[in-house]
Amino acid sequence: MFTRIKKAAVPVAILFAGIGGFAVLDATKPQPDVTVEPPRPLSVYTESAGRASEQLVVNTQGEVRARVRSDVVAQIGGRVIQVSPEFIEGGRFSPGETLLVIEDTDYRSAANEAEARLAAARVDVEQSLADADVARKQLAGVKNPSPLALKRPQVARAQAALKAAEANLSLAKTNLERTRIALPYAGRLATTEVDLGQFVTPGKVLATAFSTERVEIRLPLTDVQLGALGVPIGYVAEDGPGLPVDLAATVAGQQHRWSGWVTRLDAAVDPTTRVVYATAVVHNPYDVDLASGEMPLAVGLYVDAAVSGRIVDDAVSIPAAGLRAGDRVFILDEDGALDVRKAEVIHRNGERVILAAGVEEGEQVIVSAIRNPIPGMSLEAIGRSAEQVVNETDQVSGAGAALAD
Repeated sequence: MFTRIKKAAVPVAILFAGIGGFAVLDATKPQPDVTVEPPRPLSVYTESAGRASEQLVVNTQGEVRARVRSDVVAQIGGRVIQVSPEFIEGGRFSPGETLLVIEDTDYRSAANEAEARLAAARVDVEQSLADADVARKQLAGVKNPSPLALKRPQVARAQAALKAAEANLSLAKTNLERTRIALPYAGRLATTEVDLGQFVTPGKVLATAFSTERVEIRLPLTDVQLGALGVPIGYVAEDGPGLPVDLAATVAGQQHRWSGWVTRLDAAVDPTTRVVYATAVVHNPYDVDLASGEMPLAVGLYVDAAVSGRIVDDAVSIPAAGLRAGDRVFILDEDGALDVRKAEVIHRNGERVILAAGVEEGEQVIVSAIRNPIPGMSLEAIGRSAEQVVNETDQVSGAGAALAD
């Protein structure tokens, strides 16, 4: 029995010896050096806030419209016997240039007949005056002769007939002039409705034309944009050309620019959209060198407009990308930590934001995105290449425009 106990105790002793040896080794093993690294600061792009006198610029859009647009209507009837080569869609014409000629045979005959009637009426007036003079001499000794005896009614009738003959001749000449269709302004034809040999009647629309001497663009302005312009509702430019405006549009795959002036503002607020419309004017929009590839400011184009407004003195300016939702601005302070500020915005557009308070000159405004911003978090400013600046400006311009709206 002792042998059995001895055999069972040997494995148990070996087990305890192994456990003890492991405990000794674990207790005597060398400990590794423990180092705690501080969190790495987040890299951000920054730009310095500047202070200067800034001219506010309002960005809006509008459609180019002709200042004068009219229907060319026939005032007389007849057959079209002559058509100008420019009497086509898009054709251009000068003031008084003949576009159509209507057959004038009947109207010329009517004018000749009216001239003959006028000559006869003049003879009748001379004859009645002579008869009245003879009657006055014959009745010189008669007391209170009647007007009829003195030939006065006859003279009045002859003079009235003369005036009627003159009016009839004037109308005949006017109808003769109306056989030649022309417009009193320089412009282009939008549509044409008749052609050579066609018979037209009075009141028929022959074409639609518009003036190229001046075009207008109606520009909607919100209340904030109106404040940036610094002019009242109902403004009319009387002492000068008005507010400068730069226009831009993409035509034929290329960006084109034009310059004009805002000459007036509507005197009322649109009750549907709650905006005020300004009218920009561009003179001679089609007077360009087409051979050199210049593009006219064509009627119907939809253009972007940048209107120069009032000047703000001693204002802080930051990039549009630096303004966050809720008019917040992220600042990288001197200790390399994030400082969240509430800014007082005067004006904003797609490129710059003008502030009245919240940011001081020279402070580093963060213009890159930050996930889960926490005030006091560690940051590190990094430089940017010119290409990166351009790309970021393009990316945030849409967001800046949305904030402006």
